[in-house]
Amino acid sequence: MRRAVILLLLWGGMELLLSLDKGDHTASSETLLVFGFLILAAYTVGEIVTVVQLPKVTGYLAAGILFGPSALGVISLHSIAELAPVSRLAVALIAFLAGAELRWTELRDRAKPLLTMLGVELALSFAAIMGLLVVARSYVPFLSGLPMPETLVLSALFASVAIVHSPAVVMALLTETRARGPVARTTLGMVLVADIVVVLLFSGLLAIARTAVPTSASASGPSLGMVAWEIGGSLLVGAALGGAIALYMRFVKRELLLFAIVVTFFGSEIARLAHVEVLLTLLVAGFVVENGTKQGAAELLHAMERSAAPVFVVFFALAGAAIMVRDVLLIWPIAVAVVAVRAIAIAFGCHVGARLSRAGHMERRYVWMGLVAQAGVAIGLVAVVSEVYPERGAQMATLFLAVIAINQLLGPVLSRIALKNSGEIETGSGQGSSEPALAAETAARTP
Repeated sequence: MRRAVILLLLWGGMELLLSLDKGDHTASSETLLVFGFLILAAYTVGEIVTVVQLPKVTGYLAAGILFGPSALGVISLHSIAELAPVSRLAVALIAFLAGAELRWTELRDRAKPLLTMLGVELALSFAAIMGLLVVARSYVPFLSGLPMPETLVLSALFASVAIVHSPAVVMALLTETRARGPVARTTLGMVLVADIVVVLLFSGLLAIARTAVPTSASASGPSLGMVAWEIGGSLLVGAALGGAIALYMRFVKRELLLFAIVVTFFGSEIARLAHVEVLLTLLVAGFVVENGTKQGAAELLHAMERSAAPVFVVFFALAGAAIMVRDVLLIWPIAVAVVAVRAIAIAFGCHVGARLSRAGHMERRYVWMGLVAQAGVAIGLVAVVSEVYPERGAQMATLFLAVIAINQLLGPVLSRIALKNSGEIETGSGQGSSEPALAAETAARTP
C-alpha cells in the first residue's frame, strides 16, 4: 500500500510539473524530467510486483505501458525518441556483462548440450512459425494476395527474425536473482550464441528474398560484404577493446565506477563509427576481459553492475512505453498464434536437444522458459526489412512488435519460474543459490 501511494504521488507530481511548465519548457528539460520520473516510478512498480512473486523486469515493463502513450501518456513519443541513447547504453552494458559471464573452460565443457539444444530448438521454431504463416496466410496482412513462392520467402524471412531470443531479459534476471546454476548458464549461453546464428540466417534469407520478391527501386538492403564486416569486424573490434580494458585493469585499476561507464560509452561509439554490431562487439570485449585477466575482472564487473542498475530500469520502462497496445489489439489473434507456436516449438526443441546431448534433467525441463522473451537485435532486423520492403515490411514490423509485446510480458515471468523451480534461486528471495540446482544436476546424471 505504501508503494502504491508513492506511485500515485509520483504521477500527480509529474502531471503538476508538466502542466505548470506547459508551453514554457525546452525539449531537453522535459526529457530529463521524464528520465528521473521513469527511474522512480518504474522502480516502485518493480517493487510492487515482487509481492506477487513476479520479476522486477515485468514491473518495469508494466510501468512503461502504464505511463506511456498507450495509457496515461506521461511519457510521450518524443521523450521515448530523446531517451534512445539510454537504451543504447543499456544494450552496451548488457552485452559486456553477458560476455563476461561466458568462461572459455565452461563453454568448452558444455559445448555439446548447448549447441545441440540450440540447433534443434532454432530449427523447430523456424519451421513451426513459417508453417503457421503459410497456413494462415489469408489472415496475415503482409502475405495477403501473394502467390505461394513469394509467400514462402516472406514467411521464412519473418520466421528468421521471430526465432531470436533476448539476452537483455536473461541478463537482467540473472543480475536480479544472481542465479548461477546449470539452467541459468545454459540459457545464457544459448541466447548469446543464438543472436549470432540468427543474424547470419537472416542475412542469407534477405539476400534470397530480394531476388525472389521484387523490391522498390529506392530500397537498398545490406550487401553480403556489409554483413560479413558487421560480424567479422565485431569480433576484431571487440577483441581489441577487450585487450585494452585488460591492460588498464592490470596496470592502472583506478576509478573503476567511472571507468565502467566510460567503457560502455566508448565501446558503443567505436562500434557505431566502425559500422559493426554493438551487441556482438561488447560481448566479445567482455569475454576477452573475463578470460584474459586473472585478477581484477570481478571488481570491474561489480562497478559496472552498480552503474547499470538505474540504466536497466529506464531501458525496460522505455521498452514498455514503446508498446502500442492498440496495434497489438488489432492483430491479436495471429500474434497470439505466433507466440503460442513459438513457445511450443522452443519447449519441444529444448527437450529433444537435451535428450540427444544427454543434458541434465533440470536443463531438459526448464531451459526453454528462459528463451521465450525477445527484443534487442530482433527489432533492428525488422527495421532492415521495413527499409527493403516499405509497405509489406511495415506490416511485418507491426505483427512482430505485437509478438514482442506479448513475449516481453510473458518471458520474464517464465524465466523466473524456471530459475525458482530448478532451485537456482530461493523461494521468496532475489538472491541466487546454485547449490540446490547443482545437487539436483548431479543426481540426474547419476545412473
